[in-house]
Amino acid sequence: MKLIIINGPNLNLLGKREPELYGSETFEDFFSKLQFKFKEVQLEYFQSNIEGELIEKIQEVGFDYDGIILNAAAYTHTSVGLGDAVKAIETPVVEVHISNIAAREAFRHQSHISAGAAGVIFGFGLKGYELAIRSFLI
Repeated sequence: MKLIIINGPNLNLLGKREPELYGSETFEDFFSKLQFKFKEVQLEYFQSNIEGELIEKIQEVGFDYDGIILNAAAYTHTSVGLGDAVKAIETPVVEVHISNIAAREAFRHQSHISAGAAGVIFGFGLKGYELAIRSFLI
């Protein structure tokens, strides 16, 4: 099984950014743990702060991979283009958010990704990525 985690803007700052909300672990450290835990999965990781690069990566992998785990971060709430990219591909997408977006500012309650996603996981911290991987394995 070949899966990719695609993270959007500011998620490169995990471990430094608002640790009370996002925790103190870097995503790179967490990703290494995921690779160790899910040895049967070919797991890749991509992060960009640039909307167009995220769209290009979704289009690049969206017909060949078994699954995409997408945390579009703030672009979730603003990018029609990312939502359209998710709808345009064949590979199933699970939308993940570290925080409980339903308990945050009202503008974060809107997602342009969810309508094209196979499922949505939010509010479980980094554990949401593990839950998303497991969803592809069942």
